[in-house]
Amino acid sequence: MKELIDSWQLWAGLAACFAALTAIFAKVGVANINSDFATFIRTIIILLMVWIIVLAKGAWESPSSIPAKTWYFLILSGLATGASWLCYFRALKIGEVAKVAPIDKLSVVLVAVFGAIFLGEKLTMISWIGVTMIGGGAALIAWKG
Repeated sequence: MKELIDSWQLWAGLAACFAALTAIFAKVGVANINSDFATFIRTIIILLMVWIIVLAKGAWESPSSIPAKTWYFLILSGLATGASWLCYFRALKIGEVAKVAPIDKLSVVLVAVFGAIFLGEKLTMISWIGVTMIGGGAALIAWKG
């Protein structure tokens, strides 16, 4: 059981399930309000949820103990997340969730490319074929044919 709990595959699968629910709930939630304000509300809920988890698990760390490089990249990550959420909620407001979500998941393709370019990560040929299929699938779903 501990092996399962410590498995990245379990947590990635759960992330995918929650991301799917996020899209459905967000599409309904953004229907009658400004998409930027909807993102603001969502962010407050996430902040509260994570704060409670950090406190409950005793995972709080002194901000002064965090290296400057870590701060820099976490700040950049937060800014990118905020921009992503604002764009995603705007797209959900005006588009169909079944088309918006797959395009959003093109991030999988971009992560593979950026990981190879900037982090020197190596994907196998089979992995690159999978990445190509994800990109092709997203394009097919969004295609206006």
